Amino acid sequence: MAKKRIINDGQTDPNKILPMAYYWAREHYKNGIANNWSPEEISMQQDVEQWKSPTALSERERRLILWNLGFFSTAESLTANNIVLAVYRHVTNPECRQYLLRQAFEEAIHTDTFIYCCDSLGLDPDQIYNMYNTIPSIAEKDEFVIELTKSIFDPNFKTQGVENVRRFVRDLVGYYVIMEGIFFYAGFAMMLALKRQNKMIGVGEQFEYIMRDESVHLAFGCDLINTIKAENPEIWTPDFQDEIVGLIKKAVTLEKRYAHDACPEGLLGINAQQFTDYVEYIADRRLERIGLLRVYFKENPLPWMSQVTDLNKEKNFFETRVTEYQSAGSLEWD
Repeated sequence: MAKKRIINDGQTDPNKILPMAYYWAREHYKNGIANNWSPEEISMQQDVEQWKSPTALSERERRLILWNLGFFSTAESLTANNIVLAVYRHVTNPECRQYLLRQAFEEAIHTDTFIYCCDSLGLDPDQIYNMYNTIPSIAEKDEFVIELTKSIFDPNFKTQGVENVRRFVRDLVGYYVIMEGIFFYAGFAMMLALKRQNKMIGVGEQFEYIMRDESVHLAFGCDLINTIKAENPEIWTPDFQDEIVGLIKKAVTLEKRYAHDACPEGLLGINAQQFTDYVEYIADRRLERIGLLRVYFKENPLPWMSQVTDLNKEKNFFETRVTEYQSAGSLEWD
């Protein structure tokens, strides 16, 4: 029997999940199931009281919350559209498709999270969902990923041929490595910094759950990219590697600009430079995960993130040795 391939495999019946070829995809699916949750499980009563209080939150804190809700509300929709309309169509391996269906469900949960937050806090949805049009540093991030991945939404696009495989990998880098692996992380740090100060606990817990989901998404995406590279080694030329590094460096620049815009004067004992150093630290980890060299060589400036969000597990995700994951209903947040 011919060896299975993750794309461009005319021998594979996408309706037959057994026998499996890519057990890492199955493991990511099981880890997603283990983190099952819904936003309504989390109480927002304290958040509502703080949001209504004239003194519980500063104007800068309120602005930061609104900006992050605004960015994530549209970014999650962009990611879901990419999975359903592009990635699923071209990755015909059945166990990978099973995981993509799980991820699409999780993206729907994340979208529902921002609906739940808006409804609970009485926010203006037009303000939140139009920030990608009204806030330049949010618009720049969304436009960068949309432009990067635009071509494979062409209904006539196929993954046959070296250049088309590269275009597909570029899309995967855009959504998994850049959008979910870099663009989300300054926002995570900001919202979890608030939670550390006992502010907006409900929103913070939901961001913790989202971050756990995103860690698995990122691990799956990197495994998918690395498998395509291994099965199509001709695509991974020095020039293409330089192109990917350049895209990630541009993404870091955009995320640093967003961090300075969202938190210009520092907040909760953290200044914008620490957020930007954290983005560079995260970017180096993403580069190494897809077989590229580090660029920034930064130490983690926010070591408390490892304690709050258990980022030590993130390394296990990247090495596809996920440990100690448990169902959302039994998780305990310090």
